[in-house]
Amino acid sequence: MVFVKYNGHSIKGHYIKGINNPSEAVCIEAVKQKGYYISYIKNPSEAVCLIAVKRYGFAIKHIKNPSEEMCLIVVKKDGCNINYILDPTEEMCLIAVKEHRYAGFYIKFTEKIQEYFISKDINNVLLIPVNKLLVKFKKKYKYLLDMKTAGIL
Repeated sequence: MVFVKYNGHSIKGHYIKGINNPSEAVCIEAVKQKGYYISYIKNPSEAVCLIAVKRYGFAIKHIKNPSEEMCLIVVKKDGCNINYILDPTEEMCLIAVKEHRYAGFYIKFTEKIQEYFISKDINNVLLIPVNKLLVKFKKKYKYLLDMKTAGIL
C-alpha cells in the first residue's frame, strides 16, 4: 500500500513482490492518482472502475463490462469518449453530440440525433457521413453538401 500511495504505477505488479492480487484499497489508491492505472488491475471492482472513469474517462477502454452509469459519466465528461463504448444507447449518443460536436464521428445517427445535431448548428450537417444522412436532410441541405463536394467548404 505504501508504494502505491506514493507511486500508483507500482500497481502494475512487477514493482512489488506478491502484489498479484492487490486489495481494493490498494487499487483505489492507484486509480485515484491516474485512472489509467486500471489497465494494470486484473479484476477491478465496480467501485474501483467508477473512480477510474471519473478521474480519467479514457479508462473505460480498459473495463470489460462497464455499467451504464460508467458510460454516462465518461460521455458527459467528453463526448468523444463514446468511441470506446461498444454498444452505446441513443441517450448516450445524444449526450455525446451535445457535449462535443466531433463525437458525431463515433456514433449511430438516429433521426432524433440528426435533428438535434443539425438544429444546433447548420454546418453540423457536413459532419454526418453522407451515407448515414437521412434523405430529408440530404434534400434540405443539398446546397451545403454540393459546396463541400466542390471543395468550397
